[in-house]
Amino acid sequence: MTDDIRGSSLRSVATTPCAIVPPHLLNRLARTEDPAVHDPARRTLALDAAQRVQRRLTTEINPTAAPPAHGPDHSERTICDVEHRQELPGRRIRAEGEADVPDASVNHAYDGLGATFDFYLQTLSRFSIDGAGLPLDASVHYRRDYDNAFWDGEQMVFGDGDGHIFGDFTQSPDVIGHELTHGVTQYTANLSYVGQSGALNEHVSDVFGSLVEQYAKDESAEEANWLIGEELLRPGVQGVALRSMKAPGTAYNDDELGKDPQPAHMNGYVHTFADNGGVHINSGIPNHAFYLAATQLGGHAWDRAGRIWYDVLTGGTLASDADFTSFARLTAGAADAYGPQAHDAVLQAWDAVGVPAG
Repeated sequence: MTDDIRGSSLRSVATTPCAIVPPHLLNRLARTEDPAVHDPARRTLALDAAQRVQRRLTTEINPTAAPPAHGPDHSERTICDVEHRQELPGRRIRAEGEADVPDASVNHAYDGLGATFDFYLQTLSRFSIDGAGLPLDASVHYRRDYDNAFWDGEQMVFGDGDGHIFGDFTQSPDVIGHELTHGVTQYTANLSYVGQSGALNEHVSDVFGSLVEQYAKDESAEEANWLIGEELLRPGVQGVALRSMKAPGTAYNDDELGKDPQPAHMNGYVHTFADNGGVHINSGIPNHAFYLAATQLGGHAWDRAGRIWYDVLTGGTLASDADFTSFARLTAGAADAYGPQAHDAVLQAWDAVGVPAG
């Protein structure tokens, strides 16, 4: 049995974006017999619950002001080491322009923040997360065996993983791009984190997280693997990533993780109260639509498909409680600026996943 969430009763529990590993995966790991797996998962679930309260306070009690239209054309990064404690930001290890340090997690975080900044500046003329040159701060080695990474409304935080299911969360550039894009959404449409608007919030982060990695590798839409978090799973885990935009529902099928529950079509939409209405699960539907549009248009996915999605996110017409249909129609309208081929590709992509966009 699943719980129908199509009504408005869940709007009051909307929170700000969650961490990259969704609660349904951590809940699954928390029930395993192996203490090396279930102990870190249980601690991570408890920490994530506290972080959700803090992130809600950041974005709801102190809403983000609209920034200026431009900012500095260079990143300003600071990486700190929490030293397995919880108090942020920790001890400063590396700042903008400084050389590599012996700690690989610090260097990976530094590079991932820079790759995200460069992507937004060079492809979308956006100056950092807020559009006004917001300094990018990150803390690594958060607690012990912490199985997640998150944007807390002000900075990035990375765990080291449990070493059995998940490895170091700084290693995946698309994860860093994903989480920082929650910040972009926070400063723009501020999509409510529940139901379909919450799934769109996750979807937008997956889109631009993937594009950050594709841009860094200079990959075309056809060359990209369209996986989110492929570097996170440890050897022996039966899976390739946390999610697949190309083929939702196929990212993993493992005795401990379970099977990837993401649908690729509205026929499989999951009605549930869990995970704020299945925001990490149902995001597979718009994810697949973007993949279809981007590959049909070809070339670099950020040149047309990515710009269309960005125009909708930042254009001022996307409601915070938007559903899939309203988002799809806005993308179809925005595609007109990129020619009839783009418009047709977007319409066909949404139709293929069962969402009306006409």
